[in-house]
Amino acid sequence: MQRRSLLHTCAALALLGTGVRAQAQAGDWPSRPIRIIVPFGAGSGNDIVARLIGDHLSRALGQAVIVDNRVGANGSIGADAAARSAPDGYTLFVTTNTTQAANPSLMKKIGYDPVKDFAPIGRIANTPAMLVVHPSVPARSMAELIALAKSRPGKLSYASGSAGTLVPGAMLTSMAGIDMLHVPYKTIPLGLNDVVAGQVDMMFTDMATGTPQVKAGKVRALGVSSLEASPVLPDVPPIDRTLKGFELLAWYAMYAPAGTPQPIVERLNREIQAAVGSASMRERLLALGLQPVTSTPQQLADFGRDELAKWTRLIRAAGIQPE
Repeated sequence: MQRRSLLHTCAALALLGTGVRAQAQAGDWPSRPIRIIVPFGAGSGNDIVARLIGDHLSRALGQAVIVDNRVGANGSIGADAAARSAPDGYTLFVTTNTTQAANPSLMKKIGYDPVKDFAPIGRIANTPAMLVVHPSVPARSMAELIALAKSRPGKLSYASGSAGTLVPGAMLTSMAGIDMLHVPYKTIPLGLNDVVAGQVDMMFTDMATGTPQVKAGKVRALGVSSLEASPVLPDVPPIDRTLKGFELLAWYAMYAPAGTPQPIVERLNREIQAAVGSASMRERLLALGLQPVTSTPQQLADFGRDELAKWTRLIRAAGIQPE
């Protein structure tokens, strides 16, 4: 009996010690630079959003914030690195639906669990995908593109650089009943560069990456995957007007490794909400074609589970086989 009581006491003290250490860490945090892992390349929408948030955090927390691009395997290299990092508040993860909702259905094996391995912090923005074509493609509307693809089965090509650009491409071929060649890239900017160069005919891109190229006349935008036109390119119509039911929104959010002290998670959430809610940040996000969105950590957790189920359905419906 005494032995059992002693064991219980030791266990309680151990738990108490863990809690005290976590509180101490949270109280001292941050005392050194913070790293934000981004699973996609420089110049991507994910990278741009992470740097905007990082700038705000650096000013608000009084520490340098370094963006660490870990590119490859559809974002899973960066996600795995973030999941395996120490849960001390010094490694954060700004990512998209690709790693947190789509990869479990797109890949046969990933080294992380998008739910169990991360502490949700908060949402940042949504973005539709935008279909752009090289100016040499003789189609100026979605209807003309579909007709062109049907007249040239297997001849037109489309690039992708993430789940948010791969899935709408597969949805288009499936819903329109057309056959096009898929050309995968590690990141969206790399794929878009080849569309600009005329090496690939078209691509679904995120708004932040694609809008400058559209405005510069280097590519032509035919449609967006939201049900409403984007305010930044109001003349580009929703694809839903041609293919009823075509809707897909990608998103950006911040996470930390699972086990990160709750006070740190809550502080980061407050800072994200302050950043995204500020007039200057909203203006910058909207100018990129992004819709600012905020949430609590719990709301992001619930949203993430719903999105995981949704993207699983979309990927299966589009006939995409895991690789």
